[in-house]
Amino acid sequence: MTNRKPLILVTNDDGINAPGIRTLIEVMNTIGDVCVVAPDSPQSGMGHAITINDTLYCNKIKVNPHEPQREYSCSGTPVDCVKIAVNEILKRKPDLCVSGVNHGSNSSINVIYSGTMSAAVEAGTLGIPSIGFSLLDYSLEADFSPIKKYLKDISVQCLKNGLPKGVVLNVNFPKLSKNKIKGIKICRQANAYWVEKFDKRTNPLGRDYYWLTGDFVNEDKGEDTDEWALGHGYISVVPTQFDLTAHHAIKDINSWDL
Repeated sequence: MTNRKPLILVTNDDGINAPGIRTLIEVMNTIGDVCVVAPDSPQSGMGHAITINDTLYCNKIKVNPHEPQREYSCSGTPVDCVKIAVNEILKRKPDLCVSGVNHGSNSSINVIYSGTMSAAVEAGTLGIPSIGFSLLDYSLEADFSPIKKYLKDISVQCLKNGLPKGVVLNVNFPKLSKNKIKGIKICRQANAYWVEKFDKRTNPLGRDYYWLTGDFVNEDKGEDTDEWALGHGYISVVPTQFDLTAHHAIKDINSWDL
């Protein structure tokens, strides 16, 4: 870091007006120069989707005239927001990209569905140190005040130390008051999954439709996982890579008669 303030890109998947991103903006304004490019409406569960068959709009707005950051509302996905920020809006590469704070968990298998984490991953592929933040509270009335200190501390350390090439951070906060958070655990992603169910219903016109539901199953008993940390009052920090190669399987596949 130099004497120049770090440039911080802020985005999310819950939409630019969500309380979580407003908290994140507030904290990032104490660290550096902030530019916000976020969806104009909720984009949860979009994963790494991008817009290729439709137009994209990006409008300069001001949610709170008393805040110093530049803000843009984008019609696209979280990943679109990062792409358009880096390629069209910003004059230089951000020193840090932070995504969130998501309303709800992105621990374990949820990371692959998450628009919050996909935005961070996209920034990571561009060589930008990136963090996805999530709070285990889906409510729009969620209390983000207990985590402000940790948002700042983790972001400052990321700016100071950088991240290994090809790695972004997946940070999840338990839904606890400040005095009940025990600290931070560096973890691995738990081996857990969803057992999906579809609630079949019929609309007034007689047409069937489906509502996705399901149960979360964690069969991973390890005490080094994000699920264990969150369940025991800790903040989980999972270094997450976007190289999806299963390196351990290459030898086995090479033995096939191909």
